[in-house]
Amino acid sequence: MNKRIVIALGGNALGNSPEEQLELVKNTAKAIVDLAKDGYEILIGHGNGPQVGMINLAMEYASQGEVNTPAMPFPECGAMSQGYIGYHLQQSIGCELRRQGLDKNCVTLVTQVVVDENDSAFKNPTKPIGSFYSKEEADRIQNESGYTFVEDSGRGYRRVVASPVPKEIVEINAVKQLAANDNLVITVGGGGIPVVKTENGLKGVPAVIDKDRSSAKLAIDSEADLLVILTAVEKVYINFNTPDQKALDEMTIEEAEQYIDENQFAKGSMLPKVEACLEFVRNGKVGVKAVITSLEKAGEALNGGTGTLIRK
Repeated sequence: MNKRIVIALGGNALGNSPEEQLELVKNTAKAIVDLAKDGYEILIGHGNGPQVGMINLAMEYASQGEVNTPAMPFPECGAMSQGYIGYHLQQSIGCELRRQGLDKNCVTLVTQVVVDENDSAFKNPTKPIGSFYSKEEADRIQNESGYTFVEDSGRGYRRVVASPVPKEIVEINAVKQLAANDNLVITVGGGGIPVVKTENGLKGVPAVIDKDRSSAKLAIDSEADLLVILTAVEKVYINFNTPDQKALDEMTIEEAEQYIDENQFAKGSMLPKVEACLEFVRNGKVGVKAVITSLEKAGEALNGGTGTLIRK
């Protein structure tokens, strides 16, 4: 039986426009298909922060124009982002599968993820989405729309929305069936479309679930052997950007928890990735591992040559 891996791709790594994204995902496709060629069953999660913000802003702008364009609710904007990011990924992966002579298919599954309507995240929005703005631009939009903006890593101001904890992947059985039949599956796009359970069924809510947390949930519920979180750096560092900076080859759960207590990992970047790995290693099936590395080093990391390994 082939090993099943979940790969989490960052939304910001997908580019700032559809044209840029379509070009960037060619490199992503090459790295993913190389892993498929090694015999892995592959599930792919991805972020959507820039994309869903762009879609939401465009739809709001259109709804305020002279043409009678209806306003688009935020969950529907999330679904749109799943569709177009998935389309780019599956097109590029499909081309790469054919180029390498692999008889496999790649499919995008629009995925809903159940969250708790009483999650405290709805009272404290923290997830950045959309474009970066100057302080003046952010203040103007905030006054006009009531959105919340925060300064993001010294790069400008971004809108923030709630980021609730993923509780259940609605389409998980379909994901597992597709994977078992030799398909590469793109799922929980943008962390999944957040929905809550009501007496009348599921209902979408305005939020963006962290893609690393949803990918960890996907890895647990699909009984994956390995969670691979791809980011901008080859390894996780402690004392990052200081003279004492040190790359970590591996961490146990206890070591990772100690580093978190020491605030070694930035809240907006590395911390959620490490926490997602811990969630998977604690709750996945026996013997699972997680790896954080860069896209370019994914294959090497799976063979133990680089990256940061998180294990029990």
